Amino acid sequence: MSTSQPDASVPPEDRATPDTLLHTGTEGPVTAEDLVLAAGRDVTPENLAWAERKLEKEGSAAMDKLLP
Repeated sequence: MSTSQPDASVPPEDRATPDTLLHTGTEGPVTAEDLVLAAGRDVTPENLAWAERKLEKEGSAAMDKLLP
């Protein structure tokens, strides 16, 4: 059985997400909003200010610390 094509007999909600669609870490520029959302927080002015300070201090490594 080929792994390049999903098994049509398996319902879409039971299929695993292909590796090519999974992204973690800092593959591109990180914004304060990205950091807030990765931390599981609501996007509020206070949380955005927190994220901006964290990004200023730690750079993109701030995101790497939040993601597995």
